[in-house]
Amino acid sequence: RFERIADDIVDVHLRSPLARTRLPERSTFATSSCGVCGKVSIESLRVRAAPIESAVRVPADVVAALPDALRAQQSVFDCTGGLHAAGLFSPEGNLWVGREDVGRHNAVDKVVGWALAAGRLPATDALLCVSGRLSFEIVQKAIAARVPLVAAVSAPSTAAVDLAREFGVTLCGFVRAGRFNCYTHAHRVC
Repeated sequence: RFERIADDIVDVHLRSPLARTRLPERSTFATSSCGVCGKVSIESLRVRAAPIESAVRVPADVVAALPDALRAQQSVFDCTGGLHAAGLFSPEGNLWVGREDVGRHNAVDKVVGWALAAGRLPATDALLCVSGRLSFEIVQKAIAARVPLVAAVSAPSTAAVDLAREFGVTLCGFVRAGRFNCYTHAHRVC
């Protein structure tokens, strides 16, 4: 039998266990990695762009509220507890779009894809919030979309901080319980 949990989620319950079958072996493998794994040099992955110039100024209380606003729209996470999210916000903290995915990088790709389809790129008036860590790749995607401020509930990597500093991105991490750390370009937070 099956139960519909949401429009695109179905739980299937089997009457009896299926017999285990041995799958054919493959000589290659696929991953859902961020794209950095297996690369010889991080330099070969660096975005080629000018530093972001944006007049955006964001009140500290708006930055502090971003993760809660993002979490409020995570309907699939409510059912599964297993997805990351990314959201694009206005400088006033209004959610423009939020997307969920098993991978936080994929969630960011979905948000940037929405911005492209909506004609909102470059997104120099947007804020990006992610539910997980702030990695080099997340910052690189923000630079490509021209997003001037990125916030996350967890820590940034050293490579993410260095990249954000170089390309003019305001990076806020550990955004929780009304507090956060601003690692780069703090002049955008007022």
